[in-house]
Amino acid sequence: MYTQRFGNKYGAKKTIFNDRKYDSKYEASIAQELDLRLKAKDILAVEPQFKIEVWCYREDGQKAFKVSHKIDFRVTNKDGSYTLIEAKGVETTDYLWRRKFLENIWLPEHLDHTYEVVKQSNNWRA
Repeated sequence: MYTQRFGNKYGAKKTIFNDRKYDSKYEASIAQELDLRLKAKDILAVEPQFKIEVWCYREDGQKAFKVSHKIDFRVTNKDGSYTLIEAKGVETTDYLWRRKFLENIWLPEHLDHTYEVVKQSNNWRA
């Protein structure tokens, strides 16, 4: 695992694991854990940076705007269901807004998906 020297305003440092760049060391450590679970055949597949798009419509039926969100990992379980995993250090207001859209609009339409937020426990800002 390779980590850059300086981080962003939240202290997250871009990290490379298995030739893939992650936004933080914490996210890379989750990727490492999922890689071990994949090798142990506990899960079927891992898809990093899974993109979700939700269109919002006006009352007259016209498209108003699109909400996009990239989930850190989509894990395919043995039973064919999916788990969306979000590695979080600092929960910003933008993230909380997108999470509400995901939980209230996207997830009820995709019943085979579950959503899990893994919070960083040693975050000094929390």
